Amino acid sequence: MRELFRKRRMWRPQRELKDSYDVVIIGGGSHGLAAAYYLQKEHGIRDVAVLEKRYIGSGAAGRNTTILRSNYKTVEGARFYDQSVKLYEGLSQELDFNLLFSQCGHLTLAHSDRAMFVMANRAEVNRLCGIDSRVIDPDEVRRLAPAMRVDRSATYPIMGALYHPPGGIIRHDAVVWGLARGADRGGVELHQNTEVTGLERSNGRVTAVNTNRGRIKAGVVLCCTAGWSTLICEMAGVELPISTYILQACVTEALKPLLDVVIVSSQMHTYISQTDRGEFLLGSEIEPWTTYRMQGTLNFLQEVCRHALELFPQLERARILRSWAGLCDLTPDYSPILGKTEAENFHISAGWGTYGFKAAPIVGKTLAQLVATGETPELIAPFALERFYGDRLVSELAAAAVSH
Repeated sequence: MRELFRKRRMWRPQRELKDSYDVVIIGGGSHGLAAAYYLQKEHGIRDVAVLEKRYIGSGAAGRNTTILRSNYKTVEGARFYDQSVKLYEGLSQELDFNLLFSQCGHLTLAHSDRAMFVMANRAEVNRLCGIDSRVIDPDEVRRLAPAMRVDRSATYPIMGALYHPPGGIIRHDAVVWGLARGADRGGVELHQNTEVTGLERSNGRVTAVNTNRGRIKAGVVLCCTAGWSTLICEMAGVELPISTYILQACVTEALKPLLDVVIVSSQMHTYISQTDRGEFLLGSEIEPWTTYRMQGTLNFLQEVCRHALELFPQLERARILRSWAGLCDLTPDYSPILGKTEAENFHISAGWGTYGFKAAPIVGKTLAQLVATGETPELIAPFALERFYGDRLVSELAAAAVSH
């Protein structure tokens, strides 16, 4: 029986920390685990420790709302996320783990002439990048989402939408577990309940990571800690132009299948999808105050339910099953910070706001390449920290106006 249990474990039992590692990854979420997975898979770097202060996937990866898409406004953002979606498409087979990826399509609703203009602009950028994305009229919206109210007399009449067929939803827990198992099988060590308490820096390099379980010497350090990025980076003497907010979401009780496409409305500041279990998942914009206190608010439930009912009146008697909140780290241009910092061997994945989960595979792949070669991959070069000092911002505000 003990041997059978050992074979069925998702990953190996936790070991004692070694005195040093070639690579130390801070953060056991989707980005940190993806980087660890690609380090061993594509570059043969196995002397890697992933440090997670709680349990694997307990942070942003376990609190997101599972939406994937690549229909961003900037060329840099669209190309980057397109590569991520393509990696996600083959990730279940690669990891030999069912990630429950459903490319059911993604609709960004337009409720005004100005919104239709913005959608047309985004569609053209997407088309030039080879991304399947187009503007559709209300009739096609109605065909794709027959249960949704598409009515000219509505408070927010639907004039059209940006339709993105490759978009969809994926099971976030499965992504984390699959990547963790893949990294573990390649020799990476996963250390849960291991909190980083300090970083030692000497001669322009981070030389050691201090934890609640001891001190570790490190060749390279990757910081993949989402909302906690500014705090970890301060330990390394690296200042980030990031503010941290909370984002809330909720789900209803399970209902019969009504919706098989992701619905987003920038003007109503809400997004809606139906999970494989039948729950309606409802989300909104980030809260307008900075905080690390992840508690839900009544105001959020009132607003998100009001807008959801404008689109789906039949949900009137559906009961809210649970709600939650997560941390979001936002940069001034709503684009991430990826790659090198002023500390020679200290690299980061930060500033993702509400859409980091979409980027997990490509972040892991490119950061692993950076660690292995010392060269910044072309795909992530526009997202370097130094862009804020050289006035080369990559503004994704218009494409991220409602978080997803």
